[in-house]
Amino acid sequence: MGRRARSTMVAAAVAAAALMTSLGTAPAAADPAACAPRTVTTVASGLGVLENLAFDERGGLLVSDTSFIGPGALRRIAPDGGVTTVLPEVTGPGGIVVDGPTVYLNVGNTTVSGLAGTADGTIDTLDLDTGERGTHGTGLVMPNGLGRLSDGSMLASRDLGEVGLTLVPAGGGDARVVRTDLGSVNGIAVDGDTVYTVTTFENVNRLHILDARDLEGPVRSIDLPGPGLLSMPDDLTIGPDGALYIALNLAGAVLRVDPATGHSCRIAEGIPLMSSLAFGSGPGWDPNVLYTTGFDGTVRAVHPA
Repeated sequence: MGRRARSTMVAAAVAAAALMTSLGTAPAAADPAACAPRTVTTVASGLGVLENLAFDERGGLLVSDTSFIGPGALRRIAPDGGVTTVLPEVTGPGGIVVDGPTVYLNVGNTTVSGLAGTADGTIDTLDLDTGERGTHGTGLVMPNGLGRLSDGSMLASRDLGEVGLTLVPAGGGDARVVRTDLGSVNGIAVDGDTVYTVTTFENVNRLHILDARDLEGPVRSIDLPGPGLLSMPDDLTIGPDGALYIALNLAGAVLRVDPATGHSCRIAEGIPLMSSLAFGSGPGWDPNVLYTTGFDGTVRAVHPA
C-alpha cells in the first residue's frame, strides 16, 4: 500500500466492511499439523511504517521504511535486532528483491501517485558490494509488490487507481502494463515460471496464479476466505512446504494456502497491520521461521508449532 493515506484507507475499509454481510464459506480444511497455531515474538520495534522485507543473504534483513510525513529509507536489521540505514531519503520505498549482490527496490509507492496516475515510480538498484545505486526501470505508477522472473525481468504491482501488473524487461528500461483485469493486486511471489499475487481491496479477495511465460494469458484464481475488506491481504511468500503464506494486513493474521487444493487456515494472529512476510534466509535467520513487517514499525518472528 502507498504511504500518507494508509490510515484513511484502513478506516474506510473498516466502515465498508461493517455494512457487508458475511461473504463466502468457511475455509476448507487443511492438514492439522500444518495449521497448528504458531507463536510470535518481536525482533525489532520503533521503526517507521514498514512496507516490505527481503533477506540480503549476508546476515541482514532489509526493510522498506516509509513514512506518512517526509521521505522513507531502506534499512538493515541484524539477527540481534540492531538497525542500520542502507539508503536514506527514499520516497515511497516498496517491494524489495535481492538477487546476488543486487538489491531491487520499488521507489514512488505513494498514494498520491496512485490516485493521480503519476508515472514517477522507478525500480532502483543497489550493489551490496560497491554501494552503487542505479535505476533499472522507469515509468511506473505506485509500484508496490515486486517480483523477479526467471528471465531477469521485473514484475511490479499497483493496487490503487488503474490497478494491475507492470513489467520491466530484463535489461531494464521503460515499464509496460501487462494486466489490468485482476483487481487490486499487491504482493508478488515467484516460483520458477509460476507467479502468485493477491488482491487487497476487494469484497472477495483472491489469490491469482499466472504463467510467467504468458503473463497476459489464462489465470487460475482461488477465493480467499472471509470478507475481503476485513482481511486486506497485502503480501505473500512461498514456504519450504510449497504452501503460500499470506499477510492479512487488517486482520493481523497469517493465512496458509495450499495452491493445489485451495485449502487454507490461519496459523498466526495478533500481528497488527502486517505488510509483508518471508521465511528466514542467510546467516542468523532461521529458515523455518516467518519474519514479518508491519505498519506499526515492528519486525516479528512467527515460530513453528
